[in-house]
Amino acid sequence: MKKFLYIGGLIGLTLFVLCAVFLLCISAHMKNTVNDRIFSTPDAYNKGRAEAVMVLGAGVSENGTVSYILKDRLDYGIALYKNGSAAKILMSGDHGRVHYDEVNAMKDYAIRQGVPSEDIFMDHAGFSTYESMYRAKEIFGVQNMIVVTQRYHMYRALYIAEKMGIESYGVAADQNLYGGQTMRDIRELLAQCKDFFKTMLMPEPTYLGEAIPISGSGDATNDKQKTEEP
Repeated sequence: MKKFLYIGGLIGLTLFVLCAVFLLCISAHMKNTVNDRIFSTPDAYNKGRAEAVMVLGAGVSENGTVSYILKDRLDYGIALYKNGSAAKILMSGDHGRVHYDEVNAMKDYAIRQGVPSEDIFMDHAGFSTYESMYRAKEIFGVQNMIVVTQRYHMYRALYIAEKMGIESYGVAADQNLYGGQTMRDIRELLAQCKDFFKTMLMPEPTYLGEAIPISGSGDATNDKQKTEEP
């Protein structure tokens, strides 16, 4: 019995190590593919004017207050818009439930910072990074953009965008140290593996719909009365 337990444990350990190596190889591949397209601040970005800056959603509270991670993303996205790096802002996040709404909270925040409502598009069905990129191309017709998220997440975002045929660069919004980062890093390794294979198969996202060209007005994506601009 002890011999069987030993062999079983050895097989289990071997499989665990092989899986870990596989995940790390995929992660390294994504990083090597896009690392030279990531900038550290809005001022460092120097690749010319993009059609849009995409801000990827993160947690918001029930009253619409954005999390620290999301605030840092929004501040960099707004800075890129204001310095002329992008013509529009595309807020992509989760609005799949009545009482949870990332994208309106994101748009309201940008409007309070002086960004005109018509220059802010909302993707209400950006339920995952993969779906955000798919819909950016198929719904909003984006061909080139700047992505804003934290660096740990940026590699996968840019990798998916590249596979979608979108010319993309990233500005990493690492302005603070965030609690729980170790768990986010672990989840990200698993998500990288998932999206590595997903970009090979290219399944459709949860929702598609009619085209909303990024060259038009972002108010076409409004689903409630907009926040008053300052």
